[in-house]
Amino acid sequence: MTAITVPPAALERARTLAQAGGRRLLGIAAPPGGGKSTLAQALAEALPGRAVVVPMDGFHLAQAELERLGRAHRKGAPDTFDSAGYVALLRRLRRPVADETVYAPAFRREIEEPVAGSIAVPPSLPLVITEGNYLLLEAPHWREVVPLLDEAWYLDGGDAQRVERLCRRHEAFGRSASAARQWVLSTDEPNAQLVAQSRARAHWLLCWP
Repeated sequence: MTAITVPPAALERARTLAQAGGRRLLGIAAPPGGGKSTLAQALAEALPGRAVVVPMDGFHLAQAELERLGRAHRKGAPDTFDSAGYVALLRRLRRPVADETVYAPAFRREIEEPVAGSIAVPPSLPLVITEGNYLLLEAPHWREVVPLLDEAWYLDGGDAQRVERLCRRHEAFGRSASAARQWVLSTDEPNAQLVAQSRARAHWLLCWP
């Protein structure tokens, strides 16, 4: 795997948050395939023992529920997440309780399902990095995210490169090349346009990768 070079300005901002005292929350938003998960993980690895990544994707609705609701064909859209549950978790993370570890869910791409209790966040950990498409969205529940964050970043990169990364990702998890591109164009890209409209709510715009 190619080593990820974290932009120095991004690392410095994250390090400042981790050293600020108490619990701090950093949010990283970007369109699908925009590199937010990669950057979040790289930042956490650069701050060992001081940061953990809690992705928004852990709040995907289960596949069976998406099928019941008739939304499986557009999985990844804002209403295919438990947005209220995500906000509730951020509130818990914002105010840690002594001797109480918070367990957050994670999304497992190999099974395309969220898994509860996957990420442990001890109360002493100074920085929680959360990342996802809709952190800046001005919509019910989603609009409550930014006020819970100490900083909200928006990653802005090239669309062509981002689309190609998405296609490769979908192929890696079982779709044919044609099916992957069709999913990206019909599902991921409408979501990407929605995410881009929310960028003005970010505290900092980072051009990366």
